[in-house]
Amino acid sequence: MKPLSLLLIGCLLFGCQPEVESVPGYRGIWFTLGQFSEYGDKYSGGLGTYTAKHHPLAIYAPEVNKTFFVYGGTTDANERHLLAMASYFDHEARRVPRPVIVHDKLDVNDPHDNPSLSIDGEGYLWVFVSGRARSRPGFIYRSRRPYDISGFELVKEDELTYPQPWWVQDRGFLLLFTKYTDGRELYWATSMDGVEWTPAKKLVAGGHYQMSNQVGGRIATAFNVHPEKTYVDGRTNLYYLETRDMGETWFTASGEAVLPPLDAFDNPALVRDYRAENRLVYLKDIGFDAAGHPVLLYITSNDHRPGPDGMPRTWTIAKWTGALWEFVEIAPAYHNYDMGSLYTEDNENWRIIAPTEPGPQYWGTGGEMAMWVSEDQGSTWKQERQITSGSTSNHAYARRPVNAHPDFYAFWADGNPDTLSASSLYFTNREGDDVRVLPYDMDEQFTKVE
Repeated sequence: MKPLSLLLIGCLLFGCQPEVESVPGYRGIWFTLGQFSEYGDKYSGGLGTYTAKHHPLAIYAPEVNKTFFVYGGTTDANERHLLAMASYFDHEARRVPRPVIVHDKLDVNDPHDNPSLSIDGEGYLWVFVSGRARSRPGFIYRSRRPYDISGFELVKEDELTYPQPWWVQDRGFLLLFTKYTDGRELYWATSMDGVEWTPAKKLVAGGHYQMSNQVGGRIATAFNVHPEKTYVDGRTNLYYLETRDMGETWFTASGEAVLPPLDAFDNPALVRDYRAENRLVYLKDIGFDAAGHPVLLYITSNDHRPGPDGMPRTWTIAKWTGALWEFVEIAPAYHNYDMGSLYTEDNENWRIIAPTEPGPQYWGTGGEMAMWVSEDQGSTWKQERQITSGSTSNHAYARRPVNAHPDFYAFWADGNPDTLSASSLYFTNREGDDVRVLPYDMDEQFTKVE
């Protein structure tokens, strides 16, 4: 058993603060990785909705007609002080409250420690605050009341990076996450109540990143591989697994059972051997078609560094037909860390919302947001609308809410990748023709979103 921190001991003995502190506005964290080459940093800018490996970040709750969301915030534009923030958009009142601080990361300015979100069957909000490797722990918080952000209690501290929590009705939580045990290795754990968790079980050994999604009691994950384990810039290949019984058994898309942990490059979960093609793979999102078949969204690239040497970079989907994987190239990508989301809830018409258009910082992370549409279940794509234009800073990391409401369909942040800047938070409707910016400064407790 891992020793309890002073923070958790204090909460258990004396109770954590009953009400959380709010911030007078929506201020995203700005970050630079500090790995520069000719065309700038490997990634940087407004990263409040980073990473692609934190999911979900937003959930629509029809019981209260609100979209709850979390993000990496900060105090103001001149400070890089990471705060794990929570808030909601009230669809009836068309307003937001002041966002609240669920966890103050103190001396951390790194959005790898951003939060993710889940809502259980009773409406309690669960915020999973990521740690980083074995140097910074992760934290799990629960709201004191259902559908209420005014108070959170700390329930667990553990080694926890890139949390992807999924609530399954009558079964509890299945949490996919990463541990830095031998490279970035993939694990899962389950809990009926969010407090008592099973021991972590290794899903994939070696170096990997993953993305995941849920439909009913079925949870799917897609992952890549780092052939040299700790060398993340060599990420390649594409793999897929799913479970329908909370991790008791795992299967490929074709239904072949596998026994975790997988530990070889060539294993039954392999979707495509991009290593043999000398292509890098950057994971983005997972959807499911009308038949329940998985659809994977990702970018392939020639180089881990920003700039023209990585071209062609390509937005791509892999879709399982029931018999084989088909691959469709959608559009050029201008940066490896351009993050977009896939929407397949309409049987025929699929959408992608992503920064596919070059932004004012041409080779920097993000760009101008656009909407791409397919009317034939992903076989062909066209750009239906450019959502943002004439921006002063790049837009990045468009995130898909779970059970997305048509009025809050994608959620992202902006920021200048080249220099420290303010970072605002945005959302758009399903059509992409009504973009709203969350108020950077708030004088009142509630503000209409203009």
